[in-house]
Amino acid sequence: MNNEPVALPQALASFDALWSPRVVTRVNDYDVRVAKVAGEHVWHVHEHTDEFFLVLSGELHIALCEPAGERTVTLGRNSVFVVPCGTEHKPYSPDGAEILLFEPTGTLSVGDRHDEIPAHVDATTGHALTPAAPRPDTRPAPGDA
Repeated sequence: MNNEPVALPQALASFDALWSPRVVTRVNDYDVRVAKVAGEHVWHVHEHTDEFFLVLSGELHIALCEPAGERTVTLGRNSVFVVPCGTEHKPYSPDGAEILLFEPTGTLSVGDRHDEIPAHVDATTGHALTPAAPRPDTRPAPGDA
């Protein structure tokens, strides 16, 4: 795994595919993934892990089937939410969003149980960034030193 800083805007600019997360780094046994999303994902469940969402831009909705019934949470830019393990859920974004996900390496993007996977959803454990996202330029500008 890359041991250099990763600029998330450049990482997101390196691909166009929707619902197809890219692994930007790893922390212990967890992937940090970014994804571009628009429209609907698929109802699915992660039986053995929670799923962490951070919205970087846009707005993400997550429909949840809970013991008390179905509800939807709405996440705006810079909002986080954790879907508890074993909770059936379906992310969607009517106008598009960019998100960061944190989940154990090897976790399938469509969970352990899911509805039929539509063609626009990539069932993956995350793709590598290609080309690698450029490092942020942290050098002072000429004359600023």
